[in-house]
Amino acid sequence: MSYLCELFSLAGKTAVVIGGTGTLGGAIAVGLGRAGANIVVAGRNQERGEAKVAEIAGHGGHAQFLHVDVDSRQSIDELCQAAIKRNGQVDILINSAGVNHASPYLEVDDADWQRVLDSNLTAVHRTCQIFGAQMKDAGGGAIVNIASVTSDKPLSRVFAYSASKAAVANLTQNVAREFAPDKIRVNALCPGFFPAELNRAILDKERVAHIMAQTPLARFGEPEELVGATLLLVAPAGSFVTGTCVYVDGGFTGMRF
Repeated sequence: MSYLCELFSLAGKTAVVIGGTGTLGGAIAVGLGRAGANIVVAGRNQERGEAKVAEIAGHGGHAQFLHVDVDSRQSIDELCQAAIKRNGQVDILINSAGVNHASPYLEVDDADWQRVLDSNLTAVHRTCQIFGAQMKDAGGGAIVNIASVTSDKPLSRVFAYSASKAAVANLTQNVAREFAPDKIRVNALCPGFFPAELNRAILDKERVAHIMAQTPLARFGEPEELVGATLLLVAPAGSFVTGTCVYVDGGFTGMRF
């Protein structure tokens, strides 16, 4: 067991989980907390954030909630400074905040398109810059951006979302190359279909049938099933992993017919 701890323990590390108040980000926050990291749950909803902090504490972990509006560079900068003030430095950043808009392509208006790109892509760019600068000064770190299976395969009715997540995957690879000399690893996690508030509106009976037909494991993912891959990307075990996209999708992207 000591060998496994050497590989995957996050004891003494601080992880900021932006979007930690959501379904997937929340599960990742709990998992990293159980691995020993001090967790900063960051989001807009304080009630949900405090509930997640209590859940982490219930597993014996340490956590705190800090407010952030990812559409504001100033808010992200204030989050970073507050996290540093409370914890000394930030070792791990998880970018899990995001929005979606489901409609036929011809009904996607400019406001909806821009809102999705601002929250899903521009916000990731801002956080990578702001937290990356802090990690550079601290001597290194690990960043995980949440992309999607739609980064690889287009999906109907979520055009802005798919475009934003494809761009997140590309941005991740570019930033990984830029940050590598500073010992900052940057990777993307690409979840498959995990029922959550973000996608509930598009998971009608017909769509679910199509998804299951193209998913070899023939089921939805459970949020906790993202934790193992995330740990690999932020723990010592993944010290030589950067600039990659890890798919956790039940085999969905492996299907080509």
